[in-house]
Amino acid sequence: MWSRLPFGDKLRSELGSPRRARRLGSSPRSRVWRAELSGTPVVVKQLIDAPEAAERYAREWAALKLSAHVDPPVVPKLLAADPDERVLVLEHLEHRKPREDWVVDYGAALARLHAATGADAAGVLPVWSGPTREDVTSFLGLAQALGVAVPPGARPELDDLVDRLARAPGHALLHGDPCPGNDMHTADGIRFIDFEQASLGNGLVELAYLRIGFPTCWCVTAPTPPLLDAAEAAYRVAWRQATGTDVQEGLTDACAGWLLRGDALVQRAQRGTADHLARVPERDWRWGTVTARQRLLHRLGVISRMAADGGDLVGLGHLAADMRKGMLTRWPKLAPPPTLRP
Repeated sequence: MWSRLPFGDKLRSELGSPRRARRLGSSPRSRVWRAELSGTPVVVKQLIDAPEAAERYAREWAALKLSAHVDPPVVPKLLAADPDERVLVLEHLEHRKPREDWVVDYGAALARLHAATGADAAGVLPVWSGPTREDVTSFLGLAQALGVAVPPGARPELDDLVDRLARAPGHALLHGDPCPGNDMHTADGIRFIDFEQASLGNGLVELAYLRIGFPTCWCVTAPTPPLLDAAEAAYRVAWRQATGTDVQEGLTDACAGWLLRGDALVQRAQRGTADHLARVPERDWRWGTVTARQRLLHRLGVISRMAADGGDLVGLGHLAADMRKGMLTRWPKLAPPPTLRP
């Protein structure tokens, strides 16, 4: 197997010859090996020929370089790279089983990752893109398909949300898919891997993952309210320690943005291929720990609670509550997501 390792002359001149290479599991978009260099284990990752492979490689390489200075580290060390072959050689990390309260350390580590970049990083990575007006149209269409009356003010309120998310200030280093499985729980803390979708933007859009249910992930979980509060508090403390500033308001907006996105109901290969919200009334499908309807039901509940106290999304809060009620009337056996990660 080691002869297939994409370890060319460039890497051999920098690091020497690899030994004991063994293929590891990975996504369909990459190949990953564990190997040894002078007796030290390393990870070799190659982005394979596929749509956007060069862009995904560039994003991961840039994110690893931008976050390399964070101490304690939040990413594996980048040992070498071969851009021509889209290969990265990384420090090997020993993953440990996460504790039941893993989200607290996760929140702190995510904040330190986000704080790795400042305004001078502009242009190094793409800017994060949020929901669109087309997403708003699909969401309101779903409400009608569920038999829920859409109030006249719903469209302007959601269009304003889309505009606020597009203007939200920030130059945080966003992972792009900070999910269970992309967090390595090591003896020295949490490290994040797989930065193929990294971008720059407002960190709240990823802090929202904890509360809205990991929207780009197979592993949807719903931590208990005390754990959620502790994890978000840990994020805010770590952010202040790293930047000297407080986390901005806007978590409800960030969570609501994920509710609008039908692409957050399917895995990456299926995104951008259909109006997935429009499919929900006719059929359900499983991805990972839950089905699409379970994902949506959880998100509707989150937003109905977060927006209940008023603010810019009070109308969405009422609409989300009505849509959730409509879903449970149609499909009363829908269960909540698990509280623990597999």
